[in-house]
Amino acid sequence: MNKILLFLLLSFGVFAQNRFEREIVAYEKQDSVALPAKGMKLFIGSSSFRLWKSFDTDTKGMNAFNRGFGGSTFKDALYYFDRMVVKYQPSWVFVYEGDNDLASGQSPEEIAAQFEEFSSRLAKQVPGAKLVFVSARPSLAREAMKAKQQDLNQRIAAISSKKKGHFVIDMHSPFYNADGSLMQDIFVADKLHLNEKGYAIFAKQIQNFVEKHAK
Repeated sequence: MNKILLFLLLSFGVFAQNRFEREIVAYEKQDSVALPAKGMKLFIGSSSFRLWKSFDTDTKGMNAFNRGFGGSTFKDALYYFDRMVVKYQPSWVFVYEGDNDLASGQSPEEIAAQFEEFSSRLAKQVPGAKLVFVSARPSLAREAMKAKQQDLNQRIAAISSKKKGHFVIDMHSPFYNADGSLMQDIFVADKLHLNEKGYAIFAKQIQNFVEKHAK
């Protein structure tokens, strides 16, 4: 078989195997130019991280870097664990997964089990690293999932409370008004992703946590 054809077939197989391969490869190319130093704070997760345009400003002084890839789930984070977590040997890992997982039909119980697998692999492959679960946040587009989001957040909080170096940031309740209604003006047109006002709340929760636990 022609070597070029073989290369193209193999490449197609890799990209077909996981839809995020191109994003991961792009990060790897970025790392080949300037690899983040060991011991930094890694943010890995779905679009709430990937679309955080003010990340560098909001995390200034935190010694942090962002490796979000939009639409991802815990299964994807596990699939790319060696390439997107182990390689960096971070001191802290902030993970935002679970929301898309629920939307794809997975149960809170299944997702919590995947979180435990992520935790176990981190303990084995990046000894001493602390793990922070950024809880599933609400959105107008997924209001019907509120109960499942809360169930998932509670399950992971319970798991984390029993593990040393595990933390949870409440990213659910801050987006509700005093009367219990979900804020209407914090989302972009798709009613799922956050706008600048929404990210100001999102960032504040992260900043408060770091100030208290991880400065």
